[in-house]
Amino acid sequence: MIEFLSKGGVLVVPILLCSVLALAIFAERLIRFSRMTSRGAGLAEKVVGLINSGREKEAYAASMTSNSPMGRVLAQAIGVKNQDREILETVLANATENEVRNLSAYTQALATIGNIAPLLGLLGTVIGMIKAFMVIQQMGGKVNAAVLAGGIWEAMLTTALGLCVALPTIVAHSYLMARIDKYEAKLENGSVAFLTAVLKKE
Repeated sequence: MIEFLSKGGVLVVPILLCSVLALAIFAERLIRFSRMTSRGAGLAEKVVGLINSGREKEAYAASMTSNSPMGRVLAQAIGVKNQDREILETVLANATENEVRNLSAYTQALATIGNIAPLLGLLGTVIGMIKAFMVIQQMGGKVNAAVLAGGIWEAMLTTALGLCVALPTIVAHSYLMARIDKYEAKLENGSVAFLTAVLKKE
């Protein structure tokens, strides 16, 4: 396999590095999301219940100890729950935005890899084709079909490799963004539930 890939030229190396980086980012995000989901499950409902029963200190402690995005958002909101509604809404919105930004870390790099991998492959193909036609020129126009075919398939190898890296990377990016959007909706629902509970007490 190494010998086969080496025929694609020097651009095979950065394409393979892109694949390794994309896999590492995807695995890291999956692990992060799985831990985040288990830690924050049912937290909003629990905190709202504590707020409704007047156990605000327990609600704050539950938010802080959860070590989850939902917990951090609610903890900040509890800290300013006695402020004006506008301030409370601003804190909730900013806290949610910050958590979504943290959840989206490295996903832009994944999208970039999905975009540049096929371009690297195309560049490798162009360079390979240039070399193939240089060989033809050096042969004085006496085209050897075997030499020409060999040069072309070696040139096309990088394009195929770039596409093989780009396609799963794009799918992985779309999957992660869907997970982020879903969790953002949970954060917003939790914020609305908290805000409703606080305003109801007033």
